[in-house]
Amino acid sequence: MAMEITQILLNAQAVDGTVRKHAEQNLKQFQDQNLPGFLLSLSGELANNDKPVDSRKLAGLILKNTLDAKEQHRKFELVQGWLSLDAAVKSQIKGCLLQTLSSHVLDARSTASQVIAKIAGIELPHKQWPELIGSLLSNIHQLPAHVKQATLETLGYICEEVSPDAIDQDEVNKILTAVVQGMNSSEASNDVRLAATRALDNALGFAQANFSNDMERDYVMRVVCEATLSADVKIRQAAFECLVSISSTYYEKLSSYIQDIFNITSKAVREDEEPVALQAIEFWSSICDEEIDILDEYGGDFTGDSDISCFYFIKQALPALVPMLLETLLKQEEDQDQDEGAWNLAMAGGTCLGLVARTVGDDIVPLVMPFIEENITKPDWRQREAATYAFGSILEGPSPDKLTNIVNIALNFMLTALMKDPNNHVKDTTAWTLGRIFEFLHGSILDSQIITPENCKQILMVLLQSMKDVPNVAEKACGALYFLAQGYEDVGSSSSPLSPFFQDIIQALLTVTHREDAGESRLRTAAYEALNEVVRCSNDETAPTVAQLVPVLMLELHQTLEAQKLSSEEREKQSDLQGLLCGCLQVIIQKLSSSDATKFILMQFTDQVMGLFLRVFACRNATVHEEAMLAIGALAYATGPGFAKYMQEFYPYLEMGLQNYEEYQVCSITVGVVGDLCRALDDKILPFCDGIMTQLLKDLSSSQLHRSVKPPIFSCFGDIALAIGGNFEKYLIYAMPMLQSAAELSVKCSGVDDEIVEYTNLLRTGILEAYSGIFQGFKNSPKTQLLMPYAPLILQFLDSLYMEKDMDDAVSKAAIGVLGDLADTLGSNAGPLINQSVSSKDFLDECLSSDDHLIKESAEWAKMAISRAVSV
Repeated sequence: MAMEITQILLNAQAVDGTVRKHAEQNLKQFQDQNLPGFLLSLSGELANNDKPVDSRKLAGLILKNTLDAKEQHRKFELVQGWLSLDAAVKSQIKGCLLQTLSSHVLDARSTASQVIAKIAGIELPHKQWPELIGSLLSNIHQLPAHVKQATLETLGYICEEVSPDAIDQDEVNKILTAVVQGMNSSEASNDVRLAATRALDNALGFAQANFSNDMERDYVMRVVCEATLSADVKIRQAAFECLVSISSTYYEKLSSYIQDIFNITSKAVREDEEPVALQAIEFWSSICDEEIDILDEYGGDFTGDSDISCFYFIKQALPALVPMLLETLLKQEEDQDQDEGAWNLAMAGGTCLGLVARTVGDDIVPLVMPFIEENITKPDWRQREAATYAFGSILEGPSPDKLTNIVNIALNFMLTALMKDPNNHVKDTTAWTLGRIFEFLHGSILDSQIITPENCKQILMVLLQSMKDVPNVAEKACGALYFLAQGYEDVGSSSSPLSPFFQDIIQALLTVTHREDAGESRLRTAAYEALNEVVRCSNDETAPTVAQLVPVLMLELHQTLEAQKLSSEEREKQSDLQGLLCGCLQVIIQKLSSSDATKFILMQFTDQVMGLFLRVFACRNATVHEEAMLAIGALAYATGPGFAKYMQEFYPYLEMGLQNYEEYQVCSITVGVVGDLCRALDDKILPFCDGIMTQLLKDLSSSQLHRSVKPPIFSCFGDIALAIGGNFEKYLIYAMPMLQSAAELSVKCSGVDDEIVEYTNLLRTGILEAYSGIFQGFKNSPKTQLLMPYAPLILQFLDSLYMEKDMDDAVSKAAIGVLGDLADTLGSNAGPLINQSVSSKDFLDECLSSDDHLIKESAEWAKMAISRAVSV
């Protein structure tokens, strides 16, 4: 096979599908039958300079894919596969890869760099391949430029792949020295400088110690700033990317460099090519992000216990930064509204201006208003659009008091512009700005209302008219209507200013969904999102109109299910439409079932709607399944015990959702729907519980299922136990050990990083909700004694949570709830155990004096339950 590998790799890239498929099967067979031989052949192919570039490139790519995968479980298998290979084989492969770094073929070198980094990512944490960094660093000196370039690229990839603790500080220092030397302006090869600059970007996470040393930090910063002035555009861009990374990784070290950075960024924004200018703006956006986070966390109150203080770089730079950003707004591209993924100088400048507004609040308004006033009526569309964009960008951040008067004056002007401006860019941005006004300056929480009964009619007329405009303008008009409606969501049953126009709004939105060009600019999606929001803020007065929507949407869903023989592109469009229709029906079901006055209207449609949802499941598409599943959850909640008649037919799809490991969001939503079904059906769900519990237990044991689905599964145990009460007995011996081991794990893995802490708290909440549901389910049944053996372990878990001191509010509330449920259900039998528990005293006292009224309420209830259990 090794003899033929070149030809097979070339065939695997053939135009002829049959040849290609045959070659792919050969490669798969070789891999399955003889993994060491397969990997040796690939690495040999990659290293052999006499082989064709195409076969070498593919060999490297396949090699990389045998070491890494996106799915966690697959990645774990591949890593184990590599670690279990014979040491001599691994050594030979690694030798071939290092040899490839000196190849004259760029693609071969670059692929080898990536593969070396993947192996380093596996081996360095296991203290294997200790000589790697040393042998790479010995390549850096005196060698041809292309070898130096490949070596620096490899070091960069390694830093991206491994965590800082896998490489000791001495080697980190040597890597950084080599990288920074490679960036120096004295380096003759631009390729080497570029590779070094990119490598530094990847290595910044390793440089904590170096950035804490003033001399070393000064040197690194000087070299980066010099690289932003290189004659080569790619080097300049990479150097600014480095500055962006430094701004987020080492914000607190920037004080002495910020003036110089301002000078080089503003020069780049005004004079350099777009890719460089965009990164220069990104630097300031990144500084805004840092300061917004710090100010959010500490509210500007920097006492001794804040980890990091705010240096107010943005506030200091305002007088010069804002004019620079305003200039960029005039650099629009002719067709930027048409392209969803468009990103250019004007958009980056506007986005940064918005972040600056959020960072400094009111201070930005006087700096931007003169620009708006000067440009808003100019004959050149670019000036009008830039002024409108500037206005829309600063609406989030400043206080409503500062903006209300300005917005009141601007509103009429904007509505006229949306109707009458001759330029589509100006109309697009005007509609977007109106949406921002409604999003941030309209709603029940604000003192002064921008939208009055007087101007509401005019606003609606303009928005409904603009929905007939070109797709990008119509889409923004739908977005503005969405936020306008959202502001009335809390009005409750009182008459909403939208009520008199309700019928017209619904009709206009349905018309948009049927437009020939509704597929452009996300228009159809925006129309359905606005429709959903309008339905959410409807009231009893407009309920009949909402009810009339049900047969209309059902007919449309029916038509999508009848369409035959579609191309794959048409099928995708059809699936998107089915998803939107199911989503809209879900919102209507929730709305109509939320009041007794309107619930009966819904009931006449339930059989037909359910029939359609079941047919949607027969079309296998993940997004549609999510939407249909959520809609069925809403329907179950609405119909209550009456949903039982659909269960037989629905159950296979429920099981299919619980088995969907690949599209784990579908699995997660299905778990949530099981909870809805439990609340709707109570013990009528019993006939399906064996199947559901078996599948949930399988899900928990699976290494293939995304970890985010596991907390809701535990919580779901509680829902099932609540619904079926003592009948949960037969599942205790399976569920309780699972809960126990998850509880132990959740106590061990606290405090590593924010993401883990957040996940751990979700896991704890899920486990506690399960315990609560089980205790409440068994209460008053003759089987409560069955829970006694588990009580000591549960109390131990509560104690250890309390001792850890890293619970969030949700965990605290759930934990104190479990303590109360345990006391309430087990009564005097658990009295002695509760008396010995730390939670029942110290934790309870802490919760009783909590500021959070929900925690306090749970604690007061738990206190009563405990005193009953202990006093008997």
